[in-house]
Amino acid sequence: MKNKTMLQTVKIRYTMMTLFTVLFVFNTTVSMAQTVYVDAQKGKNNASGTLTDPILSLDEAVLKTNSFKGNKPVNLRLNPGLYTVTHKLTLKTVSPAISNAAYTIEAVIMPDDKEWHPASMPVILSASGNNDDYEFAHCVGFFVSRNNVIIKGLKFLGNPNTAVHYYYPIRRQDKALSGLNVSQCYFIGEANSTAIQSSFWASGPGIHVDHCIFHNSKIAFVLGDNVNDFCLSHSIIDGAYNTAIWYGFAKTTAKFTFKNNIITNCYYVMVYPVEDGQPSYTFSASYITNNAHYLGNYPKAQDRFFAEANKHIKEVNVVKKAVVKLVSVADDGITRDNLNLSKASAGKSTGAGIFSK
Repeated sequence: MKNKTMLQTVKIRYTMMTLFTVLFVFNTTVSMAQTVYVDAQKGKNNASGTLTDPILSLDEAVLKTNSFKGNKPVNLRLNPGLYTVTHKLTLKTVSPAISNAAYTIEAVIMPDDKEWHPASMPVILSASGNNDDYEFAHCVGFFVSRNNVIIKGLKFLGNPNTAVHYYYPIRRQDKALSGLNVSQCYFIGEANSTAIQSSFWASGPGIHVDHCIFHNSKIAFVLGDNVNDFCLSHSIIDGAYNTAIWYGFAKTTAKFTFKNNIITNCYYVMVYPVEDGQPSYTFSASYITNNAHYLGNYPKAQDRFFAEANKHIKEVNVVKKAVVKLVSVADDGITRDNLNLSKASAGKSTGAGIFSK
């Protein structure tokens, strides 16, 4: 009996030590990152930004991270809700822009979670007027000013401010910065009311985009200076009424990975400066269907596109004749698979869409 009691005591002590160890490791891991929670429905102004005391506005949350020091990861976690942005949000910290630590903005509930629904997504709506004048007056949503920025699980809408002619939800101007990963995001524009000029206007290397849906953006990507190691995979670009990709200003033939994508209902698939000539990229395992034009060149002096036959693009398992159908709103409203490939659609083999699993 005495031995049994001693054994129970040892087990209790062991369990407590194990629990203490787990808590210590958890707390240490949390302390190594700088995490801010945001909740557009339940948050408060001037909150601490903890899980139980979230900040109300995205503007305030981003401003808070601007003061973070050190080389620790930054995690900005957004609960479901509508986040109205009133000015350009600069993603940076006090630590050097070339820091290797990640700066992550992500949804608390991600598309692959069982409880996810489009209503679970944080919605980013910029109502700002023009807030940048680089090259011309325009509006920027997220202005990336550091290395290794990660954006996951957000829905970007167009800008309804009628004073804005050019709106860019994600902008990286500094061509020396690297590492911009965007995953499982929607970019949804409407030309007559909430237009998106281009979902991305980005320079610099290491731009990786996967499982995103671009719907009715005028342009999905404007790729600027020093672009290298650009990767677009498992994504759907639908209804780009200018071009899906404008590869324009790098002056070099950069590394370009294009695989498992759907490009449909666009005016052009890709355009490039006539002075630089048609690049030699490889498009693979993708469906490129029902577009007015495939490739086009752009003479700056004439400020228009000219369709051009494919001379250098290598195509590996690219399908150009197929019926691609996307799920659209029906009588019961937005469904879980909104704007993804419908059950009857071609292109299922690509795995393109908002879900990565």
